[in-house]
Amino acid sequence: MPLEVVSFDMEGTLIEPRFSELIWEHDIPRLYAKRRGLTLEEARRRVFAEYMEIGDERPEWYDIEYWFRRLDLPGDWRELLEARRGVIRPYPEVRGVLERLGERYRLIVTSNTMREFLEVQLEGLREFFTHVFSAPSDFGEVKKTAGFYRRICDIVDVEPTSMAHVGDHWRFDYLTPRSMGMEAYYLNRGGERRGIHIVHDLEEFEARIRELDG
Repeated sequence: MPLEVVSFDMEGTLIEPRFSELIWEHDIPRLYAKRRGLTLEEARRRVFAEYMEIGDERPEWYDIEYWFRRLDLPGDWRELLEARRGVIRPYPEVRGVLERLGERYRLIVTSNTMREFLEVQLEGLREFFTHVFSAPSDFGEVKKTAGFYRRICDIVDVEPTSMAHVGDHWRFDYLTPRSMGMEAYYLNRGGERRGIHIVHDLEEFEARIRELDG
């Protein structure tokens, strides 16, 4: 079936991951250190232990509001997102690829990032997408499962075989959607892996899609 929809992962695909890394690995430990009177190193050790106690199989792992309550942090979590807005960096080729593919296909975001983060991260890019999906925020799922992709196909009213997807997680952005018949590609920006369904930037992905669709 001809392609109708092109789906993109978010962090590591459309934008660099530094925004989230700074919030989770620096800002939250900094606030915890301030609250508890600890050094930043000790605060990081304790906060990371708290993260691991919850684990990434639970929705709370991704919920910054939950962590502000659990860790009794001062201030408003929204202030952290706003303070770090300036470090958000789309990869260099992103805007051009979206402009060109958007002329022919419906573009969507399918991410495992919480919606609160997505709304900030998509500044300047939101206009390109007809839908933005967050697995934890929209469906209470912690991974991009086959069920997650099926629900998205239902919502955008397209068969899996008429959707292409690209992302930087081997299982959740490549194996899972591909098992459903999607034209999925694994994005390996470091260039360590090669293969027919492995791309190293989004321009390469665009070229594969255009070859596929004639």
